[in-house]
Amino acid sequence: MPDQKLIGRGSIRKCLLTLFVISWIVIVSEASKEEPKLVVLAVATEETDGFKRFMRSARVYGLNVEVLGMDEEWKGGDVRLYSGGGQKVNILKEAMKKYWEKEDLIIMFVDSYDVIFMAGPEEILKRFHKTKSKVLFSAEGYCWPDGSLADKYPKVEKGKRFLNSGGFMGYAPYIYEIVTSSPLKDEEDDQLFYTKIYLDEDLRKKWSIKLDHKAEIFQNLNGAVGDVELRFTDTDSYLYNTAYATNPLVVHGNGASKIALNSLGNYLAKSWIPKKNCLSCSEDTITLESFKVKQKPHVILAIFVERPTPFLTEFFEHILLLDYPKERMDLFVHCGADYHKDDVDKFLSGHKHKYNSVTYLKQENGYKEWHARNLGLEECTKVDCDYYFAIDSHAQLTNPDALRLLIEQNRRVIAPMLVRPNRLWSNFWGSLSADGFYARSVDYVDVVKRKRKGLWNVPYINHAYLIHGSLLKDPDNYPTYIHGLLDPDMAFCKNLRDKGIFMYISNLHEFGHLVNSDSFDTSHVHNELYEIYTNQVDWEHRYIHENYSKVLEPDYQVDMPCPDVYWFPVVTPIFCKHLVDVMENFGRWSDGTNQDPRLAGGYENVPTRDIHMNQVGFEQHWLYFLREYIRPVQEKIFIGYTHDPPKALMNFVVRYRPDEQPSLRPHHDSSTYTINIALNRPGIDYEGGGCRFIRYNCSVTDLRLGWSLMHPGRLTHYHEGLRVTNGTRYIMISFVDP
Repeated sequence: MPDQKLIGRGSIRKCLLTLFVISWIVIVSEASKEEPKLVVLAVATEETDGFKRFMRSARVYGLNVEVLGMDEEWKGGDVRLYSGGGQKVNILKEAMKKYWEKEDLIIMFVDSYDVIFMAGPEEILKRFHKTKSKVLFSAEGYCWPDGSLADKYPKVEKGKRFLNSGGFMGYAPYIYEIVTSSPLKDEEDDQLFYTKIYLDEDLRKKWSIKLDHKAEIFQNLNGAVGDVELRFTDTDSYLYNTAYATNPLVVHGNGASKIALNSLGNYLAKSWIPKKNCLSCSEDTITLESFKVKQKPHVILAIFVERPTPFLTEFFEHILLLDYPKERMDLFVHCGADYHKDDVDKFLSGHKHKYNSVTYLKQENGYKEWHARNLGLEECTKVDCDYYFAIDSHAQLTNPDALRLLIEQNRRVIAPMLVRPNRLWSNFWGSLSADGFYARSVDYVDVVKRKRKGLWNVPYINHAYLIHGSLLKDPDNYPTYIHGLLDPDMAFCKNLRDKGIFMYISNLHEFGHLVNSDSFDTSHVHNELYEIYTNQVDWEHRYIHENYSKVLEPDYQVDMPCPDVYWFPVVTPIFCKHLVDVMENFGRWSDGTNQDPRLAGGYENVPTRDIHMNQVGFEQHWLYFLREYIRPVQEKIFIGYTHDPPKALMNFVVRYRPDEQPSLRPHHDSSTYTINIALNRPGIDYEGGGCRFIRYNCSVTDLRLGWSLMHPGRLTHYHEGLRVTNGTRYIMISFVDP
């Protein structure tokens, strides 16, 4: 029994000791949970794009942000246009009631719509304590809103002289005393309120107020964009102030520097760094892969054909190839160009049944472009669409996934980057000039060339863009294409900028390209045939044979039907048809006699029934064709001979008919080499015909549409044109390097 009592007492002592230890651990643990040393306060009455960017930067750096005033009515006026913002002070005054007694707590107050953090609390506090101030305001180069107060500011040897209220920090009791020092109406100016306090020498000393003259913490961009440059580490992006050799921790796009901030915001707060590219691009995205067809977002596809545009047929082909359920798409089409009336009618008559519905504003209805575009937005609101996809006839969306990829990025306004091939002309501007027009941003070329890939917040987009339906349901932010006398696209972007709505351009993928319609000449039978310089990519797609590129591959053996006579595909059947149409429309075929006033000497030794390229305005285009598509093949098969650019004085289409000129007598060509392109089909369009090389007694008669013969001209390849017995034979001839 005694032993049992002893054991019982020992167990009790152990239990009490354990409880004591546990209690002590809990107390110490609770005590070790330190109060935050820095609290960030910011006023925001609505969740704008700028606010979301601000909060993202706070999350990236682990900052504790308390948002004040959300969903409250804003009564502080439009501070973009005139002074105001006193409501911010009054909201802050109310919030400080719970902090004013915390003597060791540092409060930072910043604007939210146009601010980005670039560091965490430890670095911010370290910098603040180095200032040895109790309250620190950011500084700028302008005395605003009352310029008459400039002379009352203390002189500074170096740095920005004037107070800015968009960012300040200090000990909580001091901040509380400042904001409660005098009453302020909501519509009065917050910056003037703080300025008067700072200019009162007694108050400045009482609360130990200093200005961050050299942007040690706060960088205001207005008037100082030239002071800063973007820099990168392996893990982050930051600003460096070259004027004062500092790297600020908070950047504020005050005043007229919003666009500059947006550009910097594409990189700051670990949004984009060189080694990892766009880190923010995968944030807030959605995926449509798991959506059933009926669940996919409802899209208004708004097509605008406002002016004569080359390769509109291909434009519509790409629209049809968009990999998105057409039953979830409504078409809205405006044709403002009479030139394209038949093209649009043909597209709609053949395919309108595939879409959920079609609204067609015809050219004869007389709608102005701005009106038609506004009606497109209205149509989207009528049917309660999820997305509005506007696309102009200039935009060749060659990526079938373009629409899906844009939707999945989940931005309110986003455009696919489209560029004129081999040019720097795109569907966005990286910056704006002082008068609101194009200016090249520092990164524009790298973005256009896709050396930097990401989502880029830009001040102007056009030709193709996706608008989230929520924006069209918001009466306060509803976009419109009217703003003074600006063009519709300029007005649209200006209105979005004024409302603080971000416009993104994506170059994460290859989406397509822009055609150039600036100099589109519509006076020809087939106008696109003449676009070889201006829109070469689209010209090649339509007119160059699909197998032409294979000819240039090292292992490809070019056909040789006769000795040193080579045969290869070069142009499409549609090229052949269009060229023949052009010649027949011109109609002035030579008479086939030796007398030819088109030639310098007026005499043709071996005459044919023909029309020269220069007669139909195609001579220079054809010389370009020779350089781009014939010369590379010539250099491959006639090794060692190079002549760039190739020259050709005789470029012409020949017509053979039994009742005109059915054949051509034996002759040598006045050329180093000759090309002979078959423009129609033997056995179908004509009977007989072909070319016989007499020295080798070798004939080529089974000519292939769009294929070219290439053979030496002088001396070795004496040849004749074989008789056409029925129909009409057309060939394109060039005597190259005579």
